[in-house]
Amino acid sequence: MSLDKIKDALPKVQFNKNGYEIRTEVLEMAKHFTEFEYSNKWNGWEITSKRDPQTGEIVNKVGMPEIPGTKEVLETAEEFYKFVTGTSK
Repeated sequence: MSLDKIKDALPKVQFNKNGYEIRTEVLEMAKHFTEFEYSNKWNGWEITSKRDPQTGEIVNKVGMPEIPGTKEVLETAEEFYKFVTGTSK
């Protein structure tokens, strides 16, 4: 019997992640989601912005979206974590 056949016959072992690993992944997902959301808002704002033909300056009154900070990422992570733990409202 070859070693490959023996390996194929053995059960696959998968270790569960601990709480820290899960929270780290949720935080990473929240960070990516927040960056993606901001990027889409920025692109939408930039596309719809009117520019002065002579100066190239933006002349519309719609404000550009705020860059999300740690607070927004943590709030998003909290919402994701509530979903994972089943405690969301």
